[in-house]
Amino acid sequence: MGRTLAEKIWSNHVVRPLDDGADLLYVDLHVLHEVNTPRAFDDLRASGRTVRRPDRTLAVEDHNTPTRDGALEDLAGRRQRELIRANCAEFDIQLHRLGDADQGIVHVIVPELGLARPGMTIVCCDSHTSTLGALGVLAFGIGTGQVEHVLATQTLPVHRPKDLAVEVSGVLPDGATAKDLALALIAQIGTGGGQGSVIEYRGEAIRRLSMEGRMTLCNMSIEAGSRAGLVAADDVTIDYLRSRVTALGGDEDFSATEARWREMRSDDDARFDDVVHIDAAHVGPRVSWGTNPAQNLLIDGRVPTRADFAAGEDWASAERSMDYMGLRPGQAVRDLEVSTVFLGSCTNGRIEDLREAASVLEGRRVAEGVRMLIVPGSAAVRRQAVSEGLDKVFDTAGADFRAGAGCSMCCALNEDRLAPGERAASTSNRNFEGRQGKQSRTHLVSPRVAAATAVSGRFTTPEDL
Repeated sequence: MGRTLAEKIWSNHVVRPLDDGADLLYVDLHVLHEVNTPRAFDDLRASGRTVRRPDRTLAVEDHNTPTRDGALEDLAGRRQRELIRANCAEFDIQLHRLGDADQGIVHVIVPELGLARPGMTIVCCDSHTSTLGALGVLAFGIGTGQVEHVLATQTLPVHRPKDLAVEVSGVLPDGATAKDLALALIAQIGTGGGQGSVIEYRGEAIRRLSMEGRMTLCNMSIEAGSRAGLVAADDVTIDYLRSRVTALGGDEDFSATEARWREMRSDDDARFDDVVHIDAAHVGPRVSWGTNPAQNLLIDGRVPTRADFAAGEDWASAERSMDYMGLRPGQAVRDLEVSTVFLGSCTNGRIEDLREAASVLEGRRVAEGVRMLIVPGSAAVRRQAVSEGLDKVFDTAGADFRAGAGCSMCCALNEDRLAPGERAASTSNRNFEGRQGKQSRTHLVSPRVAAATAVSGRFTTPEDL
């Protein structure tokens, strides 16, 4: 019987099976950031161990880095950055710190630096490591305790996830994006629909996505409860890797590796544990209304009513979400006013996202009373945006294009937070209670809808302007 893509990568990395049914998996690249690593280094030190492969370990400062010139730094965040600098220096780990030319959000800079290649295993102390699956990489987040294990051994004991295929037939309509597809999938299968699985995205609509769109889709895989997302390597993958090598000034010859990378796909007769089908023609601009990513609907929709739920407990959950979000059943999404628009994060902080927003904002102004933060996912993204003149478009439109790169308002670990009760359109990945600040109200949208919403002050598509 044929094997799935995940199964192929997995079997290539098994060091040995363990007694409890797990496998000891070799890790090709281990990535760290400042928030979830201090304890791992303390434990490493206490046990008298060292880092097994510092050459296969990379660290970055991203979660709590200030993005605005002259911002008052959070002392706890600064302390965490000081710790990762000291730990990386002690254990000889390369660190892209604040101010470095290659600094940025970990899931943005790893592909930018050409470090993610088809067939690899990559782990990081962050759930959105799944982003890297866009390049045919088995990439997933790990806990703090597991960070120490990988640092010391370059391996990880882990049980083999199930295989879930998401088949997306047809072509996305004009105006629909990878973000809308991700939200449509999560609305269909729920936040637990992919639990215990690696999702492999397949079908014509996936093949037509750009690499950045694939990253957005794989990034959101974790919001469906899955362990990782994957897209098989193809021309888009190879072209992207070539472009990165060229951009970095290299002349790497892919002739020996390209054929092997192209084998990183599921066999025709591979059997998946489950298959989900989506017709791309039915995907359109979407907005989340509740407090988990599955609570989203088309922008033309209305906040659900009791009639939309068969089970009483589901309605009770929806009522709790509405109460937190300050919504009424049946309210039209397009009528909701926002005071903040956030464009950024590891989901939608790449150059393609900024270009999309600029195409909407050019010749227009952000609405009176609305603030729009645009935070590049990396220093390289910002440089590229400036070289293309996007910074002037943002400035003329009245948007706040930040000088620094980082996670920013996605997780509210730096100075960028929503005020209690403040409503925002956000291109980030989570709308949990308090995610963007205490009692914040987050609506997840694509960059296109975010930019159009900034112009009108309420949920809008570019076609409506």
